[in-house]
Amino acid sequence: MVITLKAARVNKNLTQAEAAKLLGISKDSLWNYENGRSFPDVRVIKKMEEVYELSYDNLIFLPNDNG
Repeated sequence: MVITLKAARVNKNLTQAEAAKLLGISKDSLWNYENGRSFPDVRVIKKMEEVYELSYDNLIFLPNDNG
């Protein structure tokens, strides 16, 4: 299953603020990642895999409406 970053967060019933805290980043950074404005470094990606219980291979770092 391939899923957007936002969908991965929503599937865990987390707000952006809650997810950002678990990931050790700011809410603004998470917003930027979810909207394709910037991309996380390896440390954050590893934490995302843990928090969202998904492999990096299953995450799409682009918004739903990018096309």
